[in-house]
Amino acid sequence: MNKEEMILRTPLIVRFFHICIVILFIITALSGLSIFFPSIKAFALVLGTPQLVRELHPFLGCVIFVLLMFMLFKLAHHNILNKNDVRWIKNIDKVIAGKEPEDIPIGKYNAGQKFLFWCIMGLISVLLITGFIMWRRYFAEYFSIEVIRIAIFFHSLAAIALILLIIGHAYMAIWVKGSIKGMITGYVSRAWAKKNHSQWYNDEMKKNHQIELNKPKEKSDTNNAV
Repeated sequence: MNKEEMILRTPLIVRFFHICIVILFIITALSGLSIFFPSIKAFALVLGTPQLVRELHPFLGCVIFVLLMFMLFKLAHHNILNKNDVRWIKNIDKVIAGKEPEDIPIGKYNAGQKFLFWCIMGLISVLLITGFIMWRRYFAEYFSIEVIRIAIFFHSLAAIALILLIIGHAYMAIWVKGSIKGMITGYVSRAWAKKNHSQWYNDEMKKNHQIELNKPKEKSDTNNAV
């Protein structure tokens, strides 16, 4: 990989947390499905016995929430909607057809990625709140049966919605060539950045140019013999 032709898109710490979230989400989702559908015993094997699954599932959910809050802190400023995102949404039919308008400046994330980001943050918050209400060992005794039933209903809806969103996220990452490699290595090609995130590409080029200008010039050796 020639780094002269590449741009750092995802720092190592963000990639590390992303991988941790993916692994824990798969385990937590499968364990949750095994609780929701007891007849699917294979899902329960992810964490062991059904009893162990019920014990570990909420703790794993809390870990995922903490990791996502770190991602919120690191990436929220890149996911603020702007007027160009509105233009992108209005041209969603062209985007889906693979004919994304080139005259729309796209930042580090497009409107679809921003929508996904905030949906994930919202759904994980719903899962955390409803999960605490349902958590029989520690908190359920403080709530009425009616409240717990409502919490179970919304917890299930949020879980299904989040699973579907993550599946869609994975599909889009595979569909847009270069995205998976970019997440693994952290780098994307300049051509990929310019094509998919033109505004972010221009900002990075300006930043790199400014860094080059600010580098101290090498002092010439004035002590050489003539």
